[in-house]
Amino acid sequence: MTTYAVTGATGGLGGAAVAALIARGITPGDIVAVVRDEAKAAHLAEAGVAVRVAAYEDRDALEAALAGVDRLLLVSSPTVGSRTGQHRTVIDAAKAAGVGLLGYTSLLGADASPLLLAGEHRETEAYLADSGVDHVVLRNGWYSENYAASLPAAVETGVFYGSAGTATVAPAARADYADAAAAALIDPEPGRVYELAGDEHLTYAEIAAAFGEIAGKTIGYQDLPVADYRAALVEAGVPAPAAEVFADSDGGAALGALDSTSTDLRDLRGAPSTRFADAVRAAVEQ
Repeated sequence: MTTYAVTGATGGLGGAAVAALIARGITPGDIVAVVRDEAKAAHLAEAGVAVRVAAYEDRDALEAALAGVDRLLLVSSPTVGSRTGQHRTVIDAAKAAGVGLLGYTSLLGADASPLLLAGEHRETEAYLADSGVDHVVLRNGWYSENYAASLPAAVETGVFYGSAGTATVAPAARADYADAAAAALIDPEPGRVYELAGDEHLTYAEIAAAFGEIAGKTIGYQDLPVADYRAALVEAGVPAPAAEVFADSDGGAALGALDSTSTDLRDLRGAPSTRFADAVRAAVEQ
């Protein structure tokens, strides 16, 4: 039997990936959830998933956690600024443990993306390519859920603010990306780089209209210069480092960095991406 492991298995993408593996027919007992906090993984253990504790920085614990694992999904670390070192540690541990295939969740168009977030993904992809470990790269586009945090303010003010201009983005639900990752691990093509994006190509004005559909009121889009949008986020209480990333990502979206005509997501899943408005509605109702 093939044993699968998922890092960050109590996080949004990691948890969804475990669920997707099970939904695709993998027995829970053949799945290892690699987590930082065992208590947060109680529901996985109750479902029959093997829970092993290891932080991205702990090489020894990672190697022990990955013992006997055939295929690993390395969900990129949430710690922006420390990702490259953490990912290298996981890759090194996977190699030492004899993992046969590693899937890495990267960023859409990472090799040429202007986004600040892309740098650490490029570094990780390069390290993985040189590691000698068979791998697939899953370059995820923007999550539809990333926009859900903007909905309450947009409903209150009637305005959705951003810096994407008239460019389009191709978001998909987090569960869509997780399902694609599960499919890529179950039936792997080592060496493949998947560009994963949703089927809808939306301007921010259309995102505002989707917000209006959800809220039952008219919501418009107001485009701001990146610096002004960053300042507005900080004024709204977003920590400065996060505001920098969000504003930079919108600026990158204006350059087309969050859009793609690739059908890799649909092809891997065998189904279209979740409708944007439905994904956002589900996110705010959780």
